Formats: sequence, C-alpha cells, structure tokens
Amino acid sequence: MAKAWRRWRRSRPFWGGLFTVLAGLEICALPLAPLKVMLHQGVAGIPSVLMGLIMILMGLSAWFAPHYRSLAGIVTTLIACAALVLSNLGGFLIGTVLGILGGGLIFAWRPTPPAARAAASAAAAPAADPAAVTTEG
Repeated sequence: MAKAWRRWRRSRPFWGGLFTVLAGLEICALPLAPLKVMLHQGVAGIPSVLMGLIMILMGLSAWFAPHYRSLAGIVTTLIACAALVLSNLGGFLIGTVLGILGGGLIFAWRPTPPAARAAASAAAAPAADPAAVTTEG
C-alpha cells in the first residue's frame, strides 16, 4: 500500500497540488468566517469564494490530470496574485504565498522518463544479505 502511494505521489506534481489546494481553502474560507473575525463584505466575498474554488480545482487537476500541469500552474499563479488585491490581501498573504509556491511547483514539475525510473528502482533495490556473502581470502 505504501509503495503504491509513493509511486502515485511521485508520478504527478503532488506538493504543488497540495499547496494549491491549501491556498484555495484559505482564500475561500476567510469570506465565510464569522463577522467577529471578518468585516462585513457583502458582494465582495463572491470573488474570494470563486478564486478559492478555482485554485482548489487547479490543485486537483494537477493531481488527477498531470498533463495539464502547465495550464494549472499558470492559472494558479495568476489567481494567487489577483487574490492579493481582490480577497483580503490574498487570505492575509497566506493564501497568496501558498498559491504562488504551489503554482510554481506545478509548472516546474516534469515527469521522469521510464528509463530513469527503472534505473532509480534498480539502485534502490535492497542489498543482498551480508551473512550470505562470502569473501575469498
């Protein structure tokens, strides 16, 4: 089970998608906070929720459709920058920073070629039992 999870995680931009989903949750959740935490926003809260939902969608698309990683990375970075102005300083800067980091990680991720993957798995194979190895002297 752990091996399958590791293989799935390494075959897509996992960390970029995670940071993007967290940024979207941060930006989306702040307008829905109680009034004691946030000022009354009115219609200004709608773009915040929409931007947060789009960022969550981009993070999920990076996980489940990694061939769209370039588009997801660019859209995530642009929305994170727009959230700085349109959404409570981008979720009090936390959402913007996480969004820019996640978008950059998604955009920069490249899949490993099958030959390099096979070489890496061969190098990571467990060594032979030291007790079974004999030395000639």
